[in-house]
Amino acid sequence: MKISMSLEPEIGPKWHYAREMGIEEVVAIRDAGPEVPIWDYLTFARVQKFYEDFGFKIGVIEGWVPMDNIRLGRPEGEAELERLIAVIEHMGALGIEVFCYSWMAINSWTRTSTTTRTRGGALTTTFDNAVVAKDPRSHGPVIVSEEHLWETLAAFLERVLPVAERAGVKLAMHPDDPPLSPFLGVGRIMSSVENFERLLKLSDSPANGITFCQANFAAMNADVPATIRRFGADGRMHFVHFRDIEGDAHKMSETFHDAGKTDMYASIKAYRDIGFTGLMRPDHAPVMWGEPNSKPGYEALGRIFAVGYMRGLVEAARAEAAERS
Repeated sequence: MKISMSLEPEIGPKWHYAREMGIEEVVAIRDAGPEVPIWDYLTFARVQKFYEDFGFKIGVIEGWVPMDNIRLGRPEGEAELERLIAVIEHMGALGIEVFCYSWMAINSWTRTSTTTRTRGGALTTTFDNAVVAKDPRSHGPVIVSEEHLWETLAAFLERVLPVAERAGVKLAMHPDDPPLSPFLGVGRIMSSVENFERLLKLSDSPANGITFCQANFAAMNADVPATIRRFGADGRMHFVHFRDIEGDAHKMSETFHDAGKTDMYASIKAYRDIGFTGLMRPDHAPVMWGEPNSKPGYEALGRIFAVGYMRGLVEAARAEAAERS
């Protein structure tokens, strides 16, 4: 397994910290939108070169491409789908192997606080469904059903998986965050272990896979190490978000990587045992003293702590395996 970091296409302290920590392969991440249209090949090639000139190889693309009309099955989704197909073809040409996406329609990942204090006064993000329950959308009709989302997902995979297979690109579905359905009047389908099994049954293509975001599976009250083994058996766990929480989908707080509900060492050993060789990046981390909290969960210092913690866990798991053999 390869420890990575997510880096927006803006050189700054996080880029320097990543190189100083020995990170070589990164996740290129940004909010989906038209500002950097990587469905144009030369634009995409320049983005890749921008990272490479700093010493990074892009291993995963996360975000970047608008997809909501695809998820909702709107007529405008055809143009989005054509752009996405172009991006996957460009990824294959440029040697970028994994595309991380989600099926959260209308509402993306949601928190009800970004300023909750945790250990030492660090700021973390929290979610409380009791707050969301007061939103009028929570009491209105469900405007997008789960059944509709399953239909649009199946149609999407039917169109895109053959392209991904030809390009040598793997699709990695991210869980809903939080894993609740309906959410603000919109159904969600990537919100349980059973539904991820259903996703994998939609197609047995090796390109049809998972982003295993640990904290979301913890929020489902899944046994995280056991679920890693469950989904890792056939090699379709393509990417990992390494993070943790306290609580569950209804009320949770994101923690430092050593302070949550999950046995993180058991998780690392599970990745080792399934032979996971993909990228694993620290995800949301508390914002530490002196940082601006302009990107809650995505400032630098908490994730620097996480990289060191992850390295220690990986080395311990390797040493344990060596002793056994």
